[in-house]
Amino acid sequence: MKKSILSLSLILLTILSANAQSDTTKPATSSNTTTFTTYIDGYYKADFAGLKENNKTSFTNSSNALQLGMASFKVDQTLGKFAGTVDLGVGKRADEFSYNDKGLATAVKQAYVSFAPNSTIKFTVGKWATHVGYELLDAYSNRNYSMSYGFSYGPFFHTGLRADISLGGKSAFMIGLAEPTDVINAKAEAKMVIAQFSTATKDDKLKAFLNYQGGMGKTQFDLVLNGVVSSQFGINYDGTVCNLSGTSWTSNAVYFNYDPSAKVGFTLRSEYFDDSKSAAGVGASIFQNTLSMNLHFNKFTIIPELRLDNASDKVFLTNAQAATGSAGSFLIAAVYKF
Repeated sequence: MKKSILSLSLILLTILSANAQSDTTKPATSSNTTTFTTYIDGYYKADFAGLKENNKTSFTNSSNALQLGMASFKVDQTLGKFAGTVDLGVGKRADEFSYNDKGLATAVKQAYVSFAPNSTIKFTVGKWATHVGYELLDAYSNRNYSMSYGFSYGPFFHTGLRADISLGGKSAFMIGLAEPTDVINAKAEAKMVIAQFSTATKDDKLKAFLNYQGGMGKTQFDLVLNGVVSSQFGINYDGTVCNLSGTSWTSNAVYFNYDPSAKVGFTLRSEYFDDSKSAAGVGASIFQNTLSMNLHFNKFTIIPELRLDNASDKVFLTNAQAATGSAGSFLIAAVYKF
């Protein structure tokens, strides 16, 4: 699986690099700007067996109860060549995102400063959401409300120093040194190396991101492809392999997006997650399909969602507490972005 992902990525990135024309990596400008982003989300989830234990992914670990997902407030400020971001959140998403922290530290989703000495390079230091994977922490940034296995068992954030370098055209490279995954301040001296190569076609209808993190007995390669088929239809892919001290798990997810109008959208996420070696602690391979509808009412979005998970082993439970190989749930989420 690792060789197939890497071979595919090298072929696609070679094609994309040949077609790249204009620069998308922009440094901080001389203007001073401040941007505020605020949102709140919540959901109701009904597991078909009535058990929250059937949830094995992030942020929706409940059943038959109304839950606050997260209330979030973010400030981005640019002052000439310098920029800073403070991103705060409270709720289940923020707590699980910063699961290694305690107290007020769990509310700090991101906090970093950047310096761009010229148009080709930018340095960033602090805590930021990971570059690995397709899905993001904030609910308004995803079309599915529940999360994939690839997101849930991959990194959430990094703390350290990174450099973003424009390679000309549509291509860019990032390299950095960070604390162990999802840790703000590690006692161990060992660090993680993080990297990303990104590129796109001239018309931006196909974008590719090859992501990496390695160190502390962990190595992960991740490939994200974003494709625009038409104004109404798009396809995205996220494939990842994570090696942990000699054992590994993999995830391959495809997202089919259809928007018949500006107010209605549909997304089908189909993911094959292989943890048969129990590297992530699940101990089975799982094929999950999630169908979500996005209903937009100005700044308010309602997301009804149906999810079905089928495993190679009996890792789920029925309502009689008997082991079974399948699970299903329905949820309805609401997201308001100010």
